[in-house]
Amino acid sequence: MDEVSEYYHDSRMKKMFQLLEEPKSMVEIDISEAFIKNLVLKIISTYGTIVVNQIHEITGLHVDILEEVLKKLDKEGMCGQTGGGFLFPSVEFTIKIKGREKALQVMQENPYVGIAPVAYDEYFTIMGAQVQGRFPLKIPKSVIDNALDDVVGVADAKNTLIASAIGGKGFFIYGAPGTGKTFLTSKMSDLLPPILIPKFIEFSGSVIQLYDPDFHKKCPEQPDDPRWVKVYAPFVFTGSELTTEKLETNFNPNKGVYETSPIIKANGGILLLDDLGRQKEDHNVLLNRMIVPLENKKDVIYIKGAPVIVHTMFIPVLSTNLDINIVDEAHLRRAPMHIFLTAPTPDEIVEVFQRNLDAMGEDYDEAVLERFKNVYIPMTMGGEQLKPTFAHARDVAQIAQAVRIRNNQEKLDTEVLEEALDEHILIALQRKYTPDLFERIINKKVGGK
Repeated sequence: MDEVSEYYHDSRMKKMFQLLEEPKSMVEIDISEAFIKNLVLKIISTYGTIVVNQIHEITGLHVDILEEVLKKLDKEGMCGQTGGGFLFPSVEFTIKIKGREKALQVMQENPYVGIAPVAYDEYFTIMGAQVQGRFPLKIPKSVIDNALDDVVGVADAKNTLIASAIGGKGFFIYGAPGTGKTFLTSKMSDLLPPILIPKFIEFSGSVIQLYDPDFHKKCPEQPDDPRWVKVYAPFVFTGSELTTEKLETNFNPNKGVYETSPIIKANGGILLLDDLGRQKEDHNVLLNRMIVPLENKKDVIYIKGAPVIVHTMFIPVLSTNLDINIVDEAHLRRAPMHIFLTAPTPDEIVEVFQRNLDAMGEDYDEAVLERFKNVYIPMTMGGEQLKPTFAHARDVAQIAQAVRIRNNQEKLDTEVLEEALDEHILIALQRKYTPDLFERIINKKVGGK
């Protein structure tokens, strides 16, 4: 196993995998027989008639456990075997009147139907073992090189990022729009080791959803127990839409689960609070809500009024393109490091532009790169002297590809690039007003909101 693979699946993770073998009997599984029976009964009632193997696919429960449960439900008159093959996975079960009545009653109390959850105590123990002593990290150079391979320039910023990952310390990242704040922060996920999380947790009969595919990226290796998932260090981000309500765990009646907040989903990874100062609510009130989870590495959520402690060990990242003074000193102490990103140089933005074209498989010549660079070099050197951002490089490359296809051309040439530049709103406005006047207009509009 190479150094990178070993880092993402080290001896500690291998021991965790050994602990998470798939349970094959009611004695081995951590959730109650009553919960499993109710879950299976709801599934049969929902489908009317269903094959055992399909129940296995929905719940993730081993067929031997399903056999134990289904035989008891059959004996109790809740469901009955109606067909199927010789092997139990192919056996078909149908709901009975008594079972449908019971299922309706259970659905009113707990409508969740899906993969079987993990017992709260099991979650708390396994998660605690993973986050204990997590920092400081020893990150191999090959991991760092791979993680930051597509980051152009910003050498000082990369060093701060690496130090943050090693020590588990948060940071404040600020600079003008389009300088790569979110992109750079996202690389933290590749610098940190992966973590095992349960997809769902069962607490006192209620189901809490922890796994979110929007923020949890699965690793190639997965444990035997399908109720658990190994993910790369979460990169959870929120922006101007953030409210205090979204920082709490709330019940979703349509799914029948309690949906956890970004604070909990970020456990073992990074929580980026982007666009600070642009939220409808006072951003300091939002940051106040994070103080206890940051200090204690745990938070309290309420399930049907009962307090439940959950793990919240994450690296906080605060980001803004406004003045750094908008953040209170007490909050900066929770993110004590800082990264200031300035506008990229013309050479750096051309490199990012070229990388985007290459990634999209575009055919172009050197004249295209020279023309794009000319947009940003000083007027004294014959350029337009527009203010460059990394976002320009990405957007113009994508627009240029669309223009080339629209024009039925095989190769992306300078004429295509010119059309793409004309169609990019921020470049067009800078050309109309001059970069300095454009910036004053934009800042005035933002400040007036």
